Order: sequence, then structure tokens, then C-alpha cells
Amino acid sequence: MMATYEELMAQSEELKQQAEAVRQQEKLGVIAEIREKVVRYGITAKELGLAGTRAVARSAGSGIRYRGPNGEIWNGKGRRPDWLKQATSAGRNKSDFAI
Repeated sequence: MMATYEELMAQSEELKQQAEAVRQQEKLGVIAEIREKVVRYGITAKELGLAGTRAVARSAGSGIRYRGPNGEIWNGKGRRPDWLKQATSAGRNKSDFAI
């Protein structure tokens, strides 16, 4: 027996939801891989062509001056965050993380 239109639409919707769940899971893996490579190679937002994007500009306008390798943020005031201490101890410059 052939499936009805409604059955096919329900199957289609279920497949769309499954596909989105798989996409989100794969996306997490891609993000982790990108972050690891950014840290390993010391890649900056400027080198990626992201220094002029709205997201970065918005962050800069909110007083955020530095972004860490895993998305950490710091406004440049107060105690230096651990991620920045570790990076500078490993030979990186604070300016590498400037937005």
C-alpha cells in the first residue's frame, strides 16, 4: 500500500528534524576543530578577515578589547584572565587577542 500525503509529510518533517540534529552535532565538532587550530597556529580574527565584522565591532563597542582562543572575552581592565596569562606564558602577545 502506498503512503498517504500526510504520512509522507510527517516522515519528511521527522527527517528534517533528524537532519538538523545531525547538523548541530557535526557543527560542534567543526567548531572544536577550528578553535584547536586557531590556538595551535596562533591565528587572529584579523588574519581570518573577521576583524571588521559586525559581531566584532559590536563587541568592541561594548568595551570588550580582547577575545581568547575559545571565545573568552576581557575588557582590558582588572586582573588579567587565566587564558591570557597562559597564552602570554606560552610566548603569545596580548595584542594577538585584540579585537
